[in-house]
Amino acid sequence: MIFRRVGDGRPYPDHGLEQRDWAEISPTQVRLGDLTTTKTKLDLEHLLDDDSTYYGDLFAHVVSWRGELFLEDGLHRALRAALQQRGMLHARVHEMSDSG
Repeated sequence: MIFRRVGDGRPYPDHGLEQRDWAEISPTQVRLGDLTTTKTKLDLEHLLDDDSTYYGDLFAHVVSWRGELFLEDGLHRALRAALQQRGMLHARVHEMSDSG
């Protein structure tokens, strides 16, 4: 299994972060096996595209909530890492409390 769990949707409350807010969070390494996805589907063409990160953040976005790491954005990057037999992913991790 690549991920801890495959989820469908975000179980945590809206954090209100925008792209510029994510950019202020320093990237760190996370284990793919510790991540729970928030999407169940991906676009294979996007996964295999060499320029798939051209308009987005180079790092995945992960929300830490109630002791679990949720992969909010970056499923394609995580799967590419897994296909390259890497168990780690560079991600920006937002620590979130129950109140937001």
